[in-house]
Amino acid sequence: MGVTRELAEFAAGARYEDLPEAVVHEAKRDVINVLGVALYASRDPSLQVFIRHFEAEGGRQRATVWGAGLKTTLANAALANGYTAHLEDYDDTHFPTVMHPTSPTLPAAFAPAEELGRSGRDLIAAVALGIEVCCRICVAVHPWHYDEGWHITGTMGVFGAAIAASRILGLDAEATQRALGAAGTQAAGVREAFGTMAKPFHAGRAAQAGLVSALLAQKGFTSAPAILEGRRGIGEVMSPGRDFSRATDGLGRRWEIFNNGLKPYACGVVSHPAIDAAVALRARPRFDAGAVQAIEALVHPLVPELMGRPEPRAGLEGKFSVQHCIAVGLIDGAAYPDQFSDAKVNDPRVAALRAKVRLTVQESMPEDACVLRLTLADGSSLEERIDHATGSPQNPLSDDRLADKFLTLASPALGAAGARSLLDRLWRLDEAASVAGLVP
Repeated sequence: MGVTRELAEFAAGARYEDLPEAVVHEAKRDVINVLGVALYASRDPSLQVFIRHFEAEGGRQRATVWGAGLKTTLANAALANGYTAHLEDYDDTHFPTVMHPTSPTLPAAFAPAEELGRSGRDLIAAVALGIEVCCRICVAVHPWHYDEGWHITGTMGVFGAAIAASRILGLDAEATQRALGAAGTQAAGVREAFGTMAKPFHAGRAAQAGLVSALLAQKGFTSAPAILEGRRGIGEVMSPGRDFSRATDGLGRRWEIFNNGLKPYACGVVSHPAIDAAVALRARPRFDAGAVQAIEALVHPLVPELMGRPEPRAGLEGKFSVQHCIAVGLIDGAAYPDQFSDAKVNDPRVAALRAKVRLTVQESMPEDACVLRLTLADGSSLEERIDHATGSPQNPLSDDRLADKFLTLASPALGAAGARSLLDRLWRLDEAASVAGLVP
């Protein structure tokens, strides 16, 4: 049996009752996290570009654009919600591969689930299985695929979206396999787009592509049956190295969803150890950012590769500048959406501190670790070591901190009472008879 078929059979055949309680809880956490991020981002002016396009195109109003107060087509809702879920770069991250699995997966499941009145349990199972399958595929092509310049959230996110949508539509294994094939041939997104609106567009398009693929498969649409492992499939064409045995090893027994982390900061995840260190140093007695003369960060090789932008010019670029992340961590003690505005990136005080950052790559440094050293005006120095960044699988965001994050992000869109009400319902998602009307 090929890997594409094996994954399709697993996803189509699993029952909600088969999911371990811890998997269910983790899927709820991922849903809560991404909905909070998307609701916050729904206020961003860039979403209006999509809305104006949707209104010009027309179409049946079938599913909600979260936080925008409107409905649109299923495909358009998946596109818009996937975009806002990833826009702030505050969504979850699969640490082994730097994949953001929920931003494509949840929107692809939610749109048809809302229209069809599927239960909360149906949505949880769809999200959990979609995340599991796409993360396993990512593991199979990592690191070669990402190193080639592909944005793995866009390229591999289509598979999580296709699985999740197929579950909501009730597709059998054969139809799910066809949905994977149609989704895989739409896999796209390159890292050159980082720091622009096109990066979250990748997540939106992945959600849209996966959902449309499942809808077409439901109607008998055909596609390549071995889209992953085929002679000219995803592995052969998009990853110079791959090992698809990783995608099925321990399937249904060992869960990749537990390697997924929730972000405490609204920026590229490889910068998070450095931010943790900067925030900790700022809290030291008598710390003065103005006295800092030099900053050395000992980091994993991916840090300069992904986030070595010493002179960002816009807020979105700041999210991919570890130099900026360290500077705001030292000055503000935070790296939330407000720290990645155009104004903050161009603040002279931040820019001056940013210029003092020097990155030193250490091949042995774990991806979620960092050492930050400050040289002060009086010649003394301060140092902070982070072994596992907040939000990493070894140091996960607590449920209480996740709740605080959600309320902070959702309240500007829903009001404090509305955000609290929605959070309560999301923690009890498995009790919901229908998800219709769940998110405004």
